[in-house]
Amino acid sequence: MNEIPKAYEPQSVEDKWYDFWQKQGCFTADPKSAKPAFSIVIPPPNVTGMLHMGHVLNNTIQDILSRKARMDGKEVLWLPGTDHAGIATQVQVEKALKKEERKTKYEIGREEFLKRVWAWKEKHGNIIINQLKKLGCSCDWSRERFTMDPEYSRCVQKVFVELYKKGLIYRGKRMVNWCPVSQTALSDEEVEMKPQKGFMYHFKVQVAEEPDTWLTIATTRPETIPGDTAVAVNPKDPRYAHLIGKHIVRPLPIQLPREQKLIPIIGDEHVDFEFGTGVLKVTPAHDKADFEIGQRHNLAIVDIMNPNGTMNELAGESLAGLDRFEARDVAVERLKELGVMVEEKPYENNVGFSQRADVPIEPRLSEQWFLKYPSVEPSKACVAEGRMKFHPDRWAKVYDHWLTNIQDWCISRQLWWGHRIPVWYRNSEVYCGLEAPTGEGWTQDSDVLDTWFSSWLWPFATMGWPENTETLKKFYPTTDLVTGPDIIFFWVARMIMAGYEFMGEPKFALPDAMPFQNVYFTGIIRDKQGRKMSKTLGNSPDPLVLIAQYGADALRFGTMRSAPLGQDVLFDEKDVELGRNFCNKLWNACRFRQMQGGETETEIKPDLLTSDDKWILLRLDQAIREVSDALTTYNFATAVQALYRFFWSEYCDWYVEASKAPFFGTDAALKANKLAVIDFVLSNTLRLFHPFLPFITEELWHGMGFSKELPGNQGGQTIMFASWPKPFNTEEKEYFGLDDVADKVAAAKYELVGLGRNLRRELKLDPAKKLNFILKPAGTLAASEIEVLKLLLNAESVEIVAMDWTPDKGTPSASNALGEIFLPLAGLIDLGAEKARLTKEQEKIQAEIVKVEQKLANPNFAQKVPAKVLDEHKQRLADWQAKLVQVKASLKAMG
Repeated sequence: MNEIPKAYEPQSVEDKWYDFWQKQGCFTADPKSAKPAFSIVIPPPNVTGMLHMGHVLNNTIQDILSRKARMDGKEVLWLPGTDHAGIATQVQVEKALKKEERKTKYEIGREEFLKRVWAWKEKHGNIIINQLKKLGCSCDWSRERFTMDPEYSRCVQKVFVELYKKGLIYRGKRMVNWCPVSQTALSDEEVEMKPQKGFMYHFKVQVAEEPDTWLTIATTRPETIPGDTAVAVNPKDPRYAHLIGKHIVRPLPIQLPREQKLIPIIGDEHVDFEFGTGVLKVTPAHDKADFEIGQRHNLAIVDIMNPNGTMNELAGESLAGLDRFEARDVAVERLKELGVMVEEKPYENNVGFSQRADVPIEPRLSEQWFLKYPSVEPSKACVAEGRMKFHPDRWAKVYDHWLTNIQDWCISRQLWWGHRIPVWYRNSEVYCGLEAPTGEGWTQDSDVLDTWFSSWLWPFATMGWPENTETLKKFYPTTDLVTGPDIIFFWVARMIMAGYEFMGEPKFALPDAMPFQNVYFTGIIRDKQGRKMSKTLGNSPDPLVLIAQYGADALRFGTMRSAPLGQDVLFDEKDVELGRNFCNKLWNACRFRQMQGGETETEIKPDLLTSDDKWILLRLDQAIREVSDALTTYNFATAVQALYRFFWSEYCDWYVEASKAPFFGTDAALKANKLAVIDFVLSNTLRLFHPFLPFITEELWHGMGFSKELPGNQGGQTIMFASWPKPFNTEEKEYFGLDDVADKVAAAKYELVGLGRNLRRELKLDPAKKLNFILKPAGTLAASEIEVLKLLLNAESVEIVAMDWTPDKGTPSASNALGEIFLPLAGLIDLGAEKARLTKEQEKIQAEIVKVEQKLANPNFAQKVPAKVLDEHKQRLADWQAKLVQVKASLKAMG
């Protein structure tokens, strides 16, 4: 063994071992290996990104799966990389350009701007990669990919060209979601609906052919009135059907002559009788539903907005040049001046926001590129038939519903940073190809592809596609994908379709072209109040600060401890502190073993095993089974809880303390066997913990001398390639005598200790004071068992008495299967005073119980308070009732 220092210092340990793992090539995957493959591709973080708690959760899970697979003897590829993040990166560089040079991208031109973006990427792009390394991520960094790398870009272009030639990609003028800040189209999945409080404005319009007839229209967007080219009513609505074919006088813009304000009244069954007044203003250029009505009725399309969300000249003199929300206020004032504003009512509705820019999007008619999704049916079938499994499986229904109602994907973006669309124009000619066409006069399409159009190829484009590389042969389909449910449509569904479309070709000879076998959906990290973490709320801790304060292992352990399968994670820094305390406990347990002297013991002699030894070996067996099963089913929090219970409670609190009994030190053979059991348990424990706590387990693996068990292993005798612990088989259990009898004896012994400690606690006796106990055993007890009882009870003595022995009146006692334990009170307390104290305490507890019961029985309380408050009161009642049972038991014992 190498001496383990007194204190655990995470920083020096973490840096040392991560450097060791990298230099030894421990993370590097070998496609020629004969080992079974395990592969996982990282959800590529944005190149603009900084590590946040969502990354910690997601990547810790991936690292746990990868490290466990290595210990299972698999050849592991965890493939890392970053995404070019079209909008986010361009916005960052534009801001820097404006701040540092006071210029816009248009002033320096596209080519020069892209040079600035690449320079920015080189400077900032590796920040998040280095942060992932601090977390301990065991990615194969030799295979790191970037979605704008030349090879990857070639894949993106090839896919576009192939889909274009299949007729699945087309260009058309369609209504799209438009971001006025980024000034680009967005897909439906990039729009987040948010409830917004505003007003429903009711204004009236005159029917031109019936000057005495006025119609009232309700709208939330009066600023778009200048773009109205009709009003619509339902032809089945008896209130208005007779007016179809006539015209109304549009109130805005004011300055237009009357004849230019006349717009038709049309009949369309799209109009809802019940919504508003039943009369709908139709603005084909600024509303998707209105656009469809306009197409059905051949209405004019009047676009009254600029791409940046300001009003143009067609909006009229009073609105032109104003921001759309400023224009709304002005439009309301103009309607009031005209005397046609009827009323304004507070109104809340859902408004689509750009996820990136966090501003309301504008429906906008625009020339864009669209994709008809390929391979939809096999993508649905692989999940529906259970060949690809979702964890939790509830997401399978969400996935199937989206694919059933899928809409064409708007894949073009009006940006400069990204994969430029490989299409060129010359007069009326259009050319699509991997290289620019020959000849003069060709102009390439100025748009770039949606960032997701590159990342949907991630599982195979990162492995050498379109060639059938050794890496693809070995590691595709991948084993697991770990991601958030918020991108199930953006990314997961699209990757599945891309996998079937491009890896389903005969040359790849795959029985199933699906890109992964399992998809694990994490929950959302929230603060302990349940709020989503954000910079605005100031509730999102910096993981690097937590790593510096507590260590990476502590952060990993604390995060996973509160991460139930697929549910949101309520993060509390106390969990990270607990993780640090746990690391210290593990460290000290290994130091305790070293302090017993001797080299690592490997041979356990069955005939020298005590009931405590057998008990801990059975508890280890249980822990191995529980943790292995939990990891197989992606129940990471369950695995952590099992490890915590086994190591902290069963091993440290009970077994290690029991092993300090004096008689072990006087018998060399017993001591050697005890150390062999401890070494066996610690060797298995460190391996169980390694996927969760990679740094400290590697340090202790070497410090304890366990690395010597692995001569010739890849990575220079690292725990990373040590075999995953296996539970005992039937023959091993028989060999070591691990039966129910030994298990029950030790369990009863520890239970009896707990009962004895409780007697001390109820009487408020100093835990450090050595007391005399009396034990009336139910059967024969070995001297060694009595010595352990004495040690664990912190007893001066444990006197064994016969079954017919009778205690003094008032002697408190407790019993279980092992026997009855008594705590003589002579010289310890004043019995009368103690009885009076307990009686008073009983009265107080009963009063508290009545108080809580009355509160819970009151419907005004129970039915109106939040569920959390109600649960707290129910727990309070249960706690008081438990205390009452204890006090009554103590009083009964006193007679």
